[in-house]
Amino acid sequence: MARKLSIGINWQGKLDFKAAIERAKIADAAGIHSIWVAEAWGRDAFTLLTLLAEHTSKVQLATSIVNIYSRTPAALAQHFGTLDELSNGRMIIGLGTSGPQVIEHFHGIPFNPPLTRMKEYVEIINMIMAQTPLNYDGKLFKLQRGFTMRFETPRKHIPIWIASLNKKSVEFTAKKADGWLPVMIPINSLKKAIADFRAIATAAGREPRAVAVKAPGHVTVTANVDRAVAGHAANVAFYAARMGTFYSEQLTRFGFGDDVQKVKQAWDGGGSKAGTAALSPKLLGELGYIGGVEGAIERLKAQEEAGVDLHPVEIDAGGKPGEFEKTVARLLG
Repeated sequence: MARKLSIGINWQGKLDFKAAIERAKIADAAGIHSIWVAEAWGRDAFTLLTLLAEHTSKVQLATSIVNIYSRTPAALAQHFGTLDELSNGRMIIGLGTSGPQVIEHFHGIPFNPPLTRMKEYVEIINMIMAQTPLNYDGKLFKLQRGFTMRFETPRKHIPIWIASLNKKSVEFTAKKADGWLPVMIPINSLKKAIADFRAIATAAGREPRAVAVKAPGHVTVTANVDRAVAGHAANVAFYAARMGTFYSEQLTRFGFGDDVQKVKQAWDGGGSKAGTAALSPKLLGELGYIGGVEGAIERLKAQEEAGVDLHPVEIDAGGKPGEFEKTVARLLG
């Protein structure tokens, strides 16, 4: 059975929309399982997903991620329901809390309590998609007029994947979600992390593979290794040093506390370049693979052995559709 691969769309900087559409069409034809569109504090995810839905026919389309603060659960249900209709049932709902830096200082909304909020969002979105009259008595949301969405969606349930990393949120994901988007778990710790996650699902009465797992690190196939490594390092350093405590605490839990402290100290003293330079090659290698096809296949196999169901890949094919398709075919196995 061929493995499932996903690709992403950049959420920041310049974007050639026509090229992004062409890339999505090629991915659709090549057998890519899903395209994931990030949001953060750049482009909104739903406009891009609308374009991709219009120009593809098979590939699944997902948010990676939208946060649960800047839109109400009903607004998210409207977005996803409309896109599921437009795409003929190909949407995946990717949700996360983001963090206080973004939620409070970009959106201007108090961050707490994230787990209660996630629970209520998942329950409300599921009710709306199922056409259940919206009578909901939660801690945060009090909805008492029995609204239902005034159009029929292709599915009564759109799969919800949750990005979670602390103990309670991971437990909630294992019990209630359709998929897990783990964050910054080193490859050598991934097998145990997924086994622990599936044990929670089993204890909750679910089949152990009922919740799919997306690999937390990218597999990048490129001949321009130095450039790709530089981008990977800059991203890891930024999240470890500048994006609050969630990511640095996660890396510390998995044995990279010294790296985190070195990056933070270097960043504080010399800025982003110094912080990036302080990262160890070991940490970068644990969080992602960058190189040729053969090494990429080995990394994908290691992720499969750890229990991963969906593998994010980046393929630098030099703008050559045939080369992209050829690489995808080799990675699919």
